[in-house]
Amino acid sequence: MNQFADYFKSRQWKAGALPPIHTCPELMDCISEVGFLPLLESGIHGFNAESLMAEECRYTQFDDGSWEWPLWEWKGSVVREGGCVYGKFFASKAGFISRAWWPDFYNWRRSSRPAIEEGSIEESILSTLLEHGSMVARELRAACGFTGPKMRSRFDNYISRLQMSCHIVTEDFVYPVDKHGREYGFGWSLLTTPERLLGREACQCERTPEESYQRMYGHLASLLSDTYEKSIKKMLK
Repeated sequence: MNQFADYFKSRQWKAGALPPIHTCPELMDCISEVGFLPLLESGIHGFNAESLMAEECRYTQFDDGSWEWPLWEWKGSVVREGGCVYGKFFASKAGFISRAWWPDFYNWRRSSRPAIEEGSIEESILSTLLEHGSMVARELRAACGFTGPKMRSRFDNYISRLQMSCHIVTEDFVYPVDKHGREYGFGWSLLTTPERLLGREACQCERTPEESYQRMYGHLASLLSDTYEKSIKKMLK
């Protein structure tokens, strides 16, 4: 049993009380135990991966303009190997959901969000992605014709909505390479559908959407306490 399992078995979460995370495997363990974990600030103080990092693993910028951010570097490995799903799931902000909780989350969001309308821009984006299987976000944007001024932010809004409704997830991250063969920058999201990434069976749930919602709410309330009722509801909305 990992240190996070020991912690949650004995007490509720509260800001600053969890064991600090020093390694990528520890982050994977934490996501497995928590089930739902925003990447950055979520509206619940300290309830995000960045706040749980050990001091030496926080974002650091150096005098020459370069930077180091272990959490950002780890997220690709977590998505590939950590038994979780990543995307903009929490009020259009990025975060992780363990695969154990994914069926309930998928079940609730697919039912509670408006269906994609035939002939809509959302349908066009999703059809293009389905045709290719997976695409880097910037390539998908170009393929869908979002190439003019200010079109990137407009496209990003559509992608956020499709992630919030669990139609699109992040499969991995792709980084540009400099002339020395070294990766640099913040990377680009490689997007796909959850059905392609996980398989259709992993997206099935025997509960009703309302039962899934109540199950997720009860789990988070047991970790965070009822004082965060509004924030938990906002996370799951």
